[in-house]
Parts: sequence; structure tokens; C-alpha cells
Amino acid sequence: MVNRERPARQDEDGGAQFDLLNFARWRAERKPRLRRGVYLLPSLFTMGNMFCGYLCVLYAIRGEFDVAAPLIGVAVVLDMLDGRIARMTGTATAFGVEFDSMADVISFGVAPAVLMFMWGLHPLQRLGWAAGFIYLSAAALRLARFNIQSVKATDKRHFVGMPSPAAAAVPAATVFVYPAGIDDPRWALIALALMVVPALLMVSTIRFSSFKTIDTQQRRSYKVLALVALVIAVIQLHPSIVLLALAYLYLLSGLVGAVWGRVRRRGAAAPSA
Repeated sequence: MVNRERPARQDEDGGAQFDLLNFARWRAERKPRLRRGVYLLPSLFTMGNMFCGYLCVLYAIRGEFDVAAPLIGVAVVLDMLDGRIARMTGTATAFGVEFDSMADVISFGVAPAVLMFMWGLHPLQRLGWAAGFIYLSAAALRLARFNIQSVKATDKRHFVGMPSPAAAAVPAATVFVYPAGIDDPRWALIALALMVVPALLMVSTIRFSSFKTIDTQQRRSYKVLALVALVIAVIQLHPSIVLLALAYLYLLSGLVGAVWGRVRRRGAAAPSA
């Protein structure tokens, strides 16, 4: 049995003197202590993200789609802030990464699936259940893959696959524009596409812009603040239309970028051939 007490020896004068060799061995054999506690500030934003997803599920079950859909948008904003704040304050931890992923599964996996089923997938019955589960599975796989790739990733400019918050914004923005719901099985195919297309994009290898290279601590021109004020004013005038356009434009940006990249590669290969 290894002695866990700090070793010491007596010198000629009778005083206690540490044996450096035994002390180093004792430090190496000592079991590492687990750090207790979490950083409160980024965890509060993650908790708010998860709470918005939970509320979205409750309001969707009650049929209040005009309240449920914007909650996913609020969750997207909180999800963007918690990681940014953790990096700026130096409080990023492995616990925070895992906690954020679990919250994202609820807010950007479970909540959009339940919202879309109650809004427009229920006329398809079992096919609607399957579409919601496919979306939820894709979101979970996307988050698991992101956690693995983020450790080794060197290109911070792009995501591999559509991010789960952006994928959840597509059905949420659609419901926000038209909260009346769908009861006709023929029109329910629209809701089916809103589940399947983002799900496929999440597990694909198509690259989407991450906007992580934007340095918020760098000095900018006053024109940038004026542009931000203009964007806020436009969103305030027609929030549902503007948010819908932003969600669909981001989705199309990945598809257009993939097609353009393939065309460029073929064009570069043709002269060499």
C-alpha cells in the first residue's frame, strides 16, 4: 500500500527536512483531485438556451405556435453568446462544452421536431413521426461530430455540415411567418421538407460559414455601428420576414458554395487534362 503521507526525514540537527526524490514520487503517485464547481456566467446562458427549448415544446403542444417559434430564435442568440463569453473571459471548460451540447439537443433537436409535428407533420401520421425523429437524430449526430472535430479543427472559418442552430432556425422562422398551422396532408409535405432538408445538411460535409473569425475586440469604423443599427431597424419593421430571409439565405449559401466549389475544381482540372 502506497503511503499517502508527505515523506520527510530527520537531518543531523534533528530538524525535519523534505527528501526531494521521495517528494517528487509522492506528487506523481497522488491521485489528481477533480475540480468542483462550474463557471456561472457562461453556464447561465446555456441554461437559458435549454429553458427556451423546453418552453418551445410546451407552447407547441398547446398549439401556441406564434409564441413557440420565436423561443427557438432566442435560444439561438443565447447559444451564440455562451461560447463567445466563455472564450472572452477565459472560462471555457470541457464541462461547458458538454453542457452546451446537451442543451442544444433539446433546443435545436427536440424543440424543432415537436414544433413541426404539432404545426404541420401530424396529418402525415407515422411519416410525420419518422421525419421528426430523423431530424432529431441528425441534430444529435451533428453535435457529437462537432465536439470531436472542434478539438482537431484548424479552419475556424467554416463548419462541416449545417450548424444545428441554423438548421432549427429554418422551420422556426417558417412557423413564425405562418403560425396558423397545416391540416391538409398535401400541404404537410412542406413541413416534411422543412425537416428532411436541414437534417440532411446537418450530417453532410458541405461547408457553412462560421463567422468566428470576426474580431469583436478590434477597433472598427463608426460606419459599422450604423450598419448594425440599420439591420436592427429593418428586423424591427418586419421581424418575421427578415428572419425568414436570413434563415433561408444561410441554408442556400452552403448549397451555392458547394456547387461553386465543384465547378471551380472541374474548371481547374480541365486545363491540366
